Amino acid sequence: MSDKETPKDVAEPAGEAEDAASDVERDLDELGETKRERDEYLDLARRTKADFENYRKRVAKETSEALARGKADLAKTLLPALDNLERALAAGEDAANHGALVEGVAMVRDQLHSRLEDAGVESFDPTGEKFDPQLHEALSMQPAEGAESGVVVETVERGYRLNGQVLRPAKVVVSK
Repeated sequence: MSDKETPKDVAEPAGEAEDAASDVERDLDELGETKRERDEYLDLARRTKADFENYRKRVAKETSEALARGKADLAKTLLPALDNLERALAAGEDAANHGALVEGVAMVRDQLHSRLEDAGVESFDPTGEKFDPQLHEALSMQPAEGAESGVVVETVERGYRLNGQVLRPAKVVVSK
């Protein structure tokens, strides 16, 4: 050792090495912690994605089942009308029972209207109203005495609404 070198000077490079090693060790610990956090977040994202896919499939299945139940309920309410229609047709095979056929068909019509009304479906006949393309489908135009232009003079097929939404517009003849 020279006069200028002291044991302290020699110890400094060893201390720097220890500091550098401790910095590297701290960095490795931080890197390991960051990797653990990343893995936790990645696992959370995967579980969330799987949960959402399960939710989407469950909702699709429940929707499909609800639609099937709705169709079954509709069919059950319409079956009595179909039975009456078959009885009316059977009665109509005998020409002498013409009145029974008409009565049976009217009964079926009334039953169908009743079932539709129970479901919230209402029919409308716009005869005499101003033509509205949102509610009516014009089949033709014809001159009509005493009616101003653009008024429904004849309803060929009634329109139907469900909760205010048009299911089918009324098919009409409009005055010129």
